[in-house]
Amino acid sequence: MNNKYVDFVSDEHLLNCVANLHKAYLKAKNNITKKSFYSNKVDTIKLTFDAKFNAIDEETLIQSEILRQIDKSINNSIGTFHEQVLGGISGFEMGNLSGFDIKAIDETLFADIKNKHNTMNSSSAESLFQKLARYADTYKKANCYWVQILAKNSFNEKWVSEINGKEYSHSRVFKISGDQFYALLSGKQDALFQLYKALPIAIDDYLTSIKQDISNSENSALEEIKQMTSISNRSILDQITFDNYSYYFNFDSL
Repeated sequence: MNNKYVDFVSDEHLLNCVANLHKAYLKAKNNITKKSFYSNKVDTIKLTFDAKFNAIDEETLIQSEILRQIDKSINNSIGTFHEQVLGGISGFEMGNLSGFDIKAIDETLFADIKNKHNTMNSSSAESLFQKLARYADTYKKANCYWVQILAKNSFNEKWVSEINGKEYSHSRVFKISGDQFYALLSGKQDALFQLYKALPIAIDDYLTSIKQDISNSENSALEEIKQMTSISNRSILDQITFDNYSYYFNFDSL
């Protein structure tokens, strides 16, 4: 396979994965209106400290806060990106809401993918182990994996753990780091490193290829707030505080 980007999935497949993630970013940006930005109440006391202690102007500060909210909604999409890339490796496919994220076509492997190692509490870890154990019991030749794309170490080992006071183990239930899972499916030890090195090039190629004007696909929250300040003559932080806490004593005087 003579590819430009990586040697374990086609260039077309990788660019499609990049395109899907780009759409998720645009959707997340478009969803951040003033109404959604205010939905969980903005902590303007903290933002005041952030502005003063970090020497950040108010507009930059609010833009950063908006990006933080976007980032929260993007995390799941990053996990989906890895599922889509791995599902393009010959012999494997995505679960498509079937209870697993990746499976071998011959049903010798099932996997649940988490982007970060610390995204589960004890109850969700217990539930995941039980689910993988059920797959292992149903498919007698299958190895089942909890995949941690961003793990604390590189490993591929049986998942033996005490969860909620119970001992859990199964001869064919494993936990595995992202680098080793990419290597396992692709047969390329450096597969995840290949992806890391290729992404800037693939993303640039994708962005060059699209014809749409992405400048119109930005969030509107900051612009909506700035429009209000032009009428009220408040600072950006005062406007956000007034919008969120005008029912507090004396806050309506801002």
